[in-house]
Amino acid sequence: MNRIYRSLALATGMLALAGCATTPGPVEVTRFVAPEAPSQLGRGTIAVTVAPGQQDDLETAPYRAAVAQELTRLGYTVATASTAQTAQIEVERHLYLAGRKPSPVSVGVGGSTGGYGSGLGLGVGINLGGGPRNKIATQLSVKIKDAASGQSLWEGRADLSVKDNSPLADRTRNAQTLAEALFRNFPGNSGETVSVKVNQ
Repeated sequence: MNRIYRSLALATGMLALAGCATTPGPVEVTRFVAPEAPSQLGRGTIAVTVAPGQQDDLETAPYRAAVAQELTRLGYTVATASTAQTAQIEVERHLYLAGRKPSPVSVGVGGSTGGYGSGLGLGVGINLGGGPRNKIATQLSVKIKDAASGQSLWEGRADLSVKDNSPLADRTRNAQTLAEALFRNFPGNSGETVSVKVNQ
């Protein structure tokens, strides 16, 4: 009987460890708020655009949509022209290969391919079997500016690293998770970095 109980306890412990191993996050969020900005934030019209130098394409589309959804929830009216404010987004995604020294490989959306050593392209070295998993790290940055003056009112960035087989590696889920964490308790305390728990 004791042997059975020991076996059950061992199995339960292994399941618990497996659950911990697959838990992603947290999202690390840092925000900066201009002293005079709080009264201007969360209201009026705003346009969501990509930052200068970043391509506005299908890879950035989920992040634009997720940011627009969060801004609408906060009280903004998202529009495309003649807006009082603009929200510029920038996204970087990198693949970290398992079993190698930290050396990110670009997986699109603003990731840099230069100076990281391996030079592998998308889809190379993806772990499809067991063992250590590759990780995908994503950073979403947003700058809210006054459209007329160009003055920065609010800036924030959110970072998340997940295993390549995590549901949060999917761009849409990834975008929604990062945007929700970034704008939680908006506008936040200037200069503060917080950890936001996320669920699969």
